[in-house]
Amino acid sequence: MAQSWLANCSILLLAGGRGQRMGGRDKGLVEWHGKPLVAWPQRIARPLTDDLLISCNRNQSRYAALADRLVGDDVADFQGPLAGIRAGLAAARHPWLMVLPCDAPLVDEALLRQLYAKAKLEPETPLMARRGAQWEPLFCIIPVSLAPAIEHAWQKGERSNLKILLTLQARALDLGIDDSRLANMNSPELLLTQTPSAGT
Repeated sequence: MAQSWLANCSILLLAGGRGQRMGGRDKGLVEWHGKPLVAWPQRIARPLTDDLLISCNRNQSRYAALADRLVGDDVADFQGPLAGIRAGLAAARHPWLMVLPCDAPLVDEALLRQLYAKAKLEPETPLMARRGAQWEPLFCIIPVSLAPAIEHAWQKGERSNLKILLTLQARALDLGIDDSRLANMNSPELLLTQTPSAGT
């Protein structure tokens, strides 16, 4: 195994949403500074795992080249990121699943390694990023062993990844309140407000 890989960690990029704020466009394929949005976190995640998954519900042929495997929702009507996370947990080949949104082009390797290092301290407990009092539930690491508990909550009607992970006693990776690495570019207006970080 390559020295730089995050051992025992699959990585899931969430690109399966409806794209409502993008006028229904497939958000992961919307271009930002000459590349599709999903390509920015993908370039960070790719060297860190031998099990890179992308959750997508359309344009699979375009996403396939960027991942080891694709997963899709098993329910119709775009029921939110938790549907993609469920699919990722079912497919993951490693004990942990790191989750990242496709519309976060400013993530860097240091952030992923911060998440991983803190997850290792309590490997059976989920971990989420947090900026000040604001949880960031789509920047998280979930032990795959918790998939049955998450599935139980889903079957009872819960659709919030945040609520489920807090119920499962998720810990926080506390980051600066203005840490731009977690910025979501989920609307055309936001795409105009940020530029790539140095070195990207």
